[in-house]
Amino acid sequence: MFRTTLVAAILAAGLAAPLAAQGWVDVEHRPGIPVNTSVLRTSSQVRVQIDGRIAKVEVEEQFRNAGGSMAEGTYLYPMPGEAVFTDFSLWMGEQEVRGEMMQAEQARGVYEEIVRRLKDPALLTLEGHGLIRARVFPIQPGETRKVVLRYTQMLDRSGDALRLKYAIGNRGRTTPGRGDSNGGFADAFGFRVALPSSADLGTPYSPTHQITTRKMGTRTIVTLDPDASGDVELFIPLRHGLVGTSLVTYAPGGENGYFMLLLSPPQSDEGESEPRDLSLVVDVSGSMSGEKIEQARAAILQALGSLQANDRFRLIAFSSAVRHFRPGFVTATQANLIAARRFAENLSANGGTNIAGALDAVLDQASSEERLPIIIFLTDGIPSVGEQAPDRIAETAASRIGRNRIFTVGVGHDVNTYLLDRLSKEGHGSAEYVAPDADVEVAVGSLVSKIQHPALVNLHIVSSPVRMAQSYPNDLPDLFYGEELVVFGRYRGEGNGAVVIEGERNGRKERFTTQASFPSSEDGNDFIPKLWASRRIGELTRQIRIEGSSQDLVNQVRELGLKYGILTEYTSYLVQEPLAQRPMTIPREELRRQENQAAPSARGGREDRSAKSVDAAALAPGSRGSGFTSPSPSAQTGEAAFASADASSKMSAAGSLADANRVTERRMRELSDSGSGHAVKRVGSKLFHQVNGGWVDLAHNDSLTVTEVVAYSEAYFALARALPELNEYLALGENVLVAGKTGSIRITNTGARTWQPGQLSRVVRGYRGQ
Repeated sequence: MFRTTLVAAILAAGLAAPLAAQGWVDVEHRPGIPVNTSVLRTSSQVRVQIDGRIAKVEVEEQFRNAGGSMAEGTYLYPMPGEAVFTDFSLWMGEQEVRGEMMQAEQARGVYEEIVRRLKDPALLTLEGHGLIRARVFPIQPGETRKVVLRYTQMLDRSGDALRLKYAIGNRGRTTPGRGDSNGGFADAFGFRVALPSSADLGTPYSPTHQITTRKMGTRTIVTLDPDASGDVELFIPLRHGLVGTSLVTYAPGGENGYFMLLLSPPQSDEGESEPRDLSLVVDVSGSMSGEKIEQARAAILQALGSLQANDRFRLIAFSSAVRHFRPGFVTATQANLIAARRFAENLSANGGTNIAGALDAVLDQASSEERLPIIIFLTDGIPSVGEQAPDRIAETAASRIGRNRIFTVGVGHDVNTYLLDRLSKEGHGSAEYVAPDADVEVAVGSLVSKIQHPALVNLHIVSSPVRMAQSYPNDLPDLFYGEELVVFGRYRGEGNGAVVIEGERNGRKERFTTQASFPSSEDGNDFIPKLWASRRIGELTRQIRIEGSSQDLVNQVRELGLKYGILTEYTSYLVQEPLAQRPMTIPREELRRQENQAAPSARGGREDRSAKSVDAAALAPGSRGSGFTSPSPSAQTGEAAFASADASSKMSAAGSLADANRVTERRMRELSDSGSGHAVKRVGSKLFHQVNGGWVDLAHNDSLTVTEVVAYSEAYFALARALPELNEYLALGENVLVAGKTGSIRITNTGARTWQPGQLSRVVRGYRGQ
């Protein structure tokens, strides 16, 4: 069997840094002839048709010779292990050329020769694949070649879900443009999956990428964003009732495992939907004047348009005073909706911000038990009329929230993030933060769409064959039709059996189960720990702002950030101060704890203890020795508070690696802006800082023995095969230090070139902590 991940690269002729993608053209260089060719991929279109458990995949790629002379070479494409090759065609004008299939062992020599020649460790991720190879006849300058590859594969079954995997690769970027400091992608990309329309299928979900799902005739079409890259995972839940349920795990061994629980109702409001009492509470103070009040009106109209015949609603506008559309709830009749739209269109912005009065007004009437009470609370400012202390306002509201679900929307930097975070937490909802240059209508529209059709409320896990802990969301939120609910958590022990979930629909209790396996070791779902860590950091940083800081909370955030490669306020020192310009030590008690926990390190190659670690807590913002001190509730406003709260909100709600990575990368840029330019790079689940032209894993510390290995040597390739999880870090280049559990590995120009008997296995055990 070949490995199942599909990863590849396009190599620009003679360049050490490839434009990674599906397949690539390895251009031939003739001795003594100057290189003046560059074969680039300009397009890749992936089309997948699913029928039962069979996926039929067609990949169409186009390559262009962007150089000034004729190019010759070989087209190479790595095949996933579970795939059955159907056909391959390369067109030379009207002539079709067939390719040959190489097995994994045969392909290994091809990969390693190219890696050595181009000094491109990114290609190591191809190790273990089969290989399609086709001779590329001369391509004239400016000419384009088209390649079409077809194969079929059996979809994996993960719990009660089908699972499709596909690897796009790390696509190359052009020069900066489109407002993006990294530039746009050099190639056009499309990914389309066609599913049969069936009552047995739940809503498709991807833990790695944002997807778009739509109906097209008798099919359901799933597409990715044109800027997608990396490994794609797509789950297609199989429903045996109202909800499709699936659970997958990741267990690194030697510590508690991780799980992902997916609950997916139908893609539309099939069945009877829970009737809602929807309250729209909108700030119309003077600061909302101009474009913001126009967007707020549009958002109200959008929310009114989402109401169903069995819903009721209220519309409350507040500034210095509080205005009601009608006293109490009214039914969503055509006449009431027309009148409400007229009320919204006549709203104008003036006066102060009476948040306490608005909360009193919206919480003064309880909903009946058969209805789901939902409050959308939108504001752009801090309290300026009536009670102005955010903690007292929140405390009063918390005592009256009852069954209400509260979703807060903060517009601009002047909102009090403590108040909005606490209201959403107490109200079992979410907090959304809209930047000053963003569209309020879009943010509210997305929220309204999500909460349109309630399926189940008051969800909780009844039983499981193992003990589950540290699950996020902490309390399961309500489940809505067409919106999957994804829970990430840890588990202790091992076992097989049913996971039972219970919820309520229209006052009736409903139970549904999924059969799950919780192994002691499982390395096939490495996206789970990263998403779990993102959500946990989001919850912890929000807890710090709401409840106050403690050294324990700061340490938890710091350690999670370093372990999973997530930059936070508590690791911002990494980009604020050059590490080489100050002592790099860890606290005595922390070093003692690490030494007590560490097993004897495997020794091989040369040992180096020169790389130092850093006391993150001692250097966190707000303190130089006692850790971070959170500001008072009333001080949690302004641009910095907004950015921190927005990051926490998005991290705690991250449903895909794309979401989590986007927040992390943006936060890294924000925290780097005030720094000294010290280089920090995030690769996978690790953070690296630049030292003397090389990259050092921030998780490395003095207690770890370092094994040095010469880049591109026999030992180097053997290490890459033995530790495939290392390869994405090796792609950093020829001078990189990667921290393991009890031993670290440094790639450099000195050290081991070959392995002594038993030496490699000791290094592997040290890295993995086995």
